[in-house]
Amino acid sequence: MYSILDIETTGGKYNEEGITEIAIHRFDGQKVVDKFISLVNPEKDIQPFVVNLTGINNKMLRTAPKFHEVAKRIVEITQDTVIVAHNAQFDYRILRTEFRRLGYNFERKTLCTVDLSKALLPDAESYSLGKLVRSLGIPVSDRHRANGDALATIKLFKLLLNKDSEKTIIKEVIRKETQGELSEKQLDIVRSMPNETGVFYAHNKDGEVIYLSKSTNIKKRVNQLFTRSSTKFRKLIKETKKVTFEQTGSELVALLKEHQELIRNRPKYNIIPKKRMFSHVLCSSKNENGYRELRVLPNRECKDRLGVFNGVFSAKNHLYKITEEFKLCDKLNGISKAKKNCSKYEKGECFGACIRKEDVSNYNQRVHEAVAKYSLRDKNVLLVDKGREIGEYSAILVKKGSLVGTGYYDLNHQINNIHILESLITPMDGTENANFILESYLRKKRILKTIQLN
Repeated sequence: MYSILDIETTGGKYNEEGITEIAIHRFDGQKVVDKFISLVNPEKDIQPFVVNLTGINNKMLRTAPKFHEVAKRIVEITQDTVIVAHNAQFDYRILRTEFRRLGYNFERKTLCTVDLSKALLPDAESYSLGKLVRSLGIPVSDRHRANGDALATIKLFKLLLNKDSEKTIIKEVIRKETQGELSEKQLDIVRSMPNETGVFYAHNKDGEVIYLSKSTNIKKRVNQLFTRSSTKFRKLIKETKKVTFEQTGSELVALLKEHQELIRNRPKYNIIPKKRMFSHVLCSSKNENGYRELRVLPNRECKDRLGVFNGVFSAKNHLYKITEEFKLCDKLNGISKAKKNCSKYEKGECFGACIRKEDVSNYNQRVHEAVAKYSLRDKNVLLVDKGREIGEYSAILVKKGSLVGTGYYDLNHQINNIHILESLITPMDGTENANFILESYLRKKRILKTIQLN
């Protein structure tokens, strides 16, 4: 017997969410034999983005029953069943949390239709409920409402049951009552973690760092760590006696700190970064007419690197991007194989450098600007990003294109005075890999501002 479950919540901080709607269908493998559907008053406000997603607002829930008023019905309808949900770990955690607040230990076996779908439908483009059921031709109405999603999950589950002819996968996927749940000690550790950006460290009984990782939500990441089921992570979880953390405010600072400390500490359960994290580079040369041409090459084939990348595809994507952004020539940059002018010239999107229509110095100046915008090469700059609290900013100091270190400041005069600034900076190794991390991040994401230093 199964309980097909879907829950809508208020959103908000981890383990502080409240249930706004619940739908449970007791399913015998063929048909629904009982069901319970209800709005629930969470006794807290719903996050605005959740209101937009579900259509459930605070006014609708004022007269709805509170969780303690529906708890007995939930226990009864799920008794002696396996809870089935799309991303079952989330729904089960929410239910367990609500019952724990009432002083009741709610335990059921669970089955996740995401896990089942990955095993039985390996070619699916997406495993989100909406996209998956659409790809299977399963009709769905009232998306992001508890009963609408529960009905879609029933139809999906029926299809998966039929596909699992040997019934071996279901046996393997069903979790034990407490698997994926945290012990009281682990729950205490998770509760002590912040919902903030930074780096956390798992320590063994001797205090040694055995695992570390950066995250934009430390609490969520530590919880995920404790629920991993691979052999490696089970060993890590068993050895972990304490978790500490350091907030950074900035994701970029967290990335740099993670890299530096992986190299220095070499934790036994981490994968240590390669000696060289990049494989391809952006290179420049002048053709017979004096125009600068840009090419993507393997690292070993270029001494004068204008940008470093972890693969040929990311390097080529960047080359396409700056060629488009700065109206550079597709033919000169090897993107077009046209014998004469490239097609963009005919469209008026290119100034004709490929057929010597554009002034050489003007074109080469744009190439220089294109490369310089996304490169720290030879620059002396201060990269300013979010700090650890309101009014504070993080600072990443770069000299001659190389990382010097990171620090924090509150007042502008602290960064306008180079001697004060350098005293605030904690030194970091300006290795090729550290500089690669810097440039890669800046190509993809934004920071608050960049200050040019003399």
